[in-house]
Amino acid sequence: MKIKELLLITLIILLGVYSCKSKKEITKVEDSIEIKIPLSGKEYESDKNFFRAKQVGESPDLSTAKKIAEQNAKAELAGNIESLIKRVTDQYTNQRSVGNEKEFENKFEEISREVVRQDLRDVKVIGEKLFKKKNEIYQYWIAVETSKETTLIGIFDGISKDAKLQLDFDKYKYEKIFNEEMKKYELENNVN
Repeated sequence: MKIKELLLITLIILLGVYSCKSKKEITKVEDSIEIKIPLSGKEYESDKNFFRAKQVGESPDLSTAKKIAEQNAKAELAGNIESLIKRVTDQYTNQRSVGNEKEFENKFEEISREVVRQDLRDVKVIGEKLFKKKNEIYQYWIAVETSKETTLIGIFDGISKDAKLQLDFDKYKYEKIFNEEMKKYELENNVN
């Protein structure tokens, strides 16, 4: 009797394991097509050394599709840089006792806007793809980048032009916070 019970239990376990295994292996997605996004991969993602963005533009006119993609990519890049500089400035100001904290933050915001404008002039195209759809619409993909170093140099140059800011500024401390935030930024962007 015990052997029959043991065989029955073994059979039930085997059926359970087999049915679980087969469910995992069979994946059906009906009426769906997987789409590979152009310019995907690590070399097109932001990392600790570069801000990167990719965008697409569509138009019946090729040059317009390209302009749309470039403008969108630069806007995304600018937003990412401004966001990071804001986080760094907030942390930097909180960790240091700066004379007039609000004035310091406002001047940093002005400098960061100027740095972003400068960075956008130093944008490098790292990838392009062009498609023509059946409906005669051009689809232009572009990936762009600017370096962390360019951004930092721009911030330091802006600060050096303001004698009052320069007095309250610790370049080493700011760069340390900036580098820490770049590492976080890289992790956030690689998750997506």
